[in-house]
Amino acid sequence: MPRDHYEVLGVGRDASVEEVKKAYRRLAREEHPDANPGDPGAEARFKEATAAYEALSDPERRARYDRFGHDGGGVGGPADPFGGLGDLFETFFGGSGLGGRQRGPFPGEDLEVVLDLSFEDAVFGCDAEVSVRTAVTCSTCEASGAKPGTYADRCSGCAGSGQVRRVRQSVLGQMVTSTVCPTCGGRGESIEYPCAECDGAGRIIERATHAVKVPAGVDEGRRLRMAGRGAVGPRGGPAGDLNIRLRIADHAVFERHGDDLVHRLHLPVTQVALGVELDYETLDGTEALTIPAGTQTGAVFRIRDRGAPHLHGRGRGDLLVEVVVDTPTDLGTEDEELLRRLAEARGETVAEAGEGLFSRIRQAFN
Repeated sequence: MPRDHYEVLGVGRDASVEEVKKAYRRLAREEHPDANPGDPGAEARFKEATAAYEALSDPERRARYDRFGHDGGGVGGPADPFGGLGDLFETFFGGSGLGGRQRGPFPGEDLEVVLDLSFEDAVFGCDAEVSVRTAVTCSTCEASGAKPGTYADRCSGCAGSGQVRRVRQSVLGQMVTSTVCPTCGGRGESIEYPCAECDGAGRIIERATHAVKVPAGVDEGRRLRMAGRGAVGPRGGPAGDLNIRLRIADHAVFERHGDDLVHRLHLPVTQVALGVELDYETLDGTEALTIPAGTQTGAVFRIRDRGAPHLHGRGRGDLLVEVVVDTPTDLGTEDEELLRRLAEARGETVAEAGEGLFSRIRQAFN
C-alpha cells in the first residue's frame, strides 16, 4: 500500500498549496537521483514525492484524494509540480529554465578606453574628452536591420520564441531541453531584406567622442564608468557601458602618497645650518615655508590641506616637505678656506689641504 501523500511530503492535511510546494521543493532537492549517486532508492523516493505533489497541488485531485485516498487521487491529468518545466530546471541546475533566458534585442558590448591626465588635472579635476571606436545606431534603418520600407518577420524556425525545444524520453518521463534557435540566433525574428548600410545588424561602426567630468582627487589606475555610452546592441539593443581607465603623468616636483603629496626639498648646508624662510611653490600657489636653523636631513614639514582632495569625502590631504641637506662638492679656494676657519673655530678636525683622494692620486703619478 503506498504511503499517505501528506506523510510523504511531511505536511498536515490543512497545509496550503504554497506549503505543499515548499515541502516538495525541499524533498526534490534531497532525493533527486543526480544528488544521490550510488543510492538505488533515490529514484523511487523522488517519484514518490512527485506523485504526492501531483495529487496535492491540484485542488480537484486533492479533493478526490482526501475523499477516496489512493483509489481516487490519481484520476485526471498530471500536474506540473513547479508551475512549468522551467522551474524544475531552476531547482536542480540553478538556471533560469526554459522561459528564463532573455530574448533579443541583445545589449551591446562594454568598451574601455585610456584617458591621460596631467598630475594637476588629477588633483583638481577637469573636463576632458575621450574618443572611441564603437557601434552606433544605423540611421538608415533606424536600428531595425531591415531595408527601409520592409520589416523583420517572425522567425519560422522558432515561431518567434528565440528557442528550439526538444522532447526526449528518460527514466523520469519526458524531458524537455531548450537551445538557442540556430536560424535567428535567439532574436525570434528574421530579416528577408536586410539594410544595405548595416547589413541587417541595425548598427554601424563609427568613432564617437564623449565629454568626461573627471572628479578632483582621482589617482592612477582608477576607472570611471559611463553607463550607456558603450556599443549599442544589434537591432535596437541597449548600449553597454564605457569604462575609462585613468593614466596620470608624473610631476617634476611632487609624488602622490594616497591623498598626501610629498616633496624632497634639497637645501644647501648653509641654509639649514643658519635657517631660512622660503617662498615655496605649492600646486595652489606660493606659501611661506620656514626652515629653522640646525634642521637635519629627513626632517618633514607639513603644510596642511595642500594635498589632493579626498575623492569620497570632504577636505584634502597634506603636503609633506622632506628636507635633504646637500653637501657641497665643488668648493673653490675661498669657500674651502672659510670652511677651514669655521672648523678651526669649532675645534673640529678636518683633512689637510690637498689630502683628498684625488689629490693623493695626482701625487702618485707625479
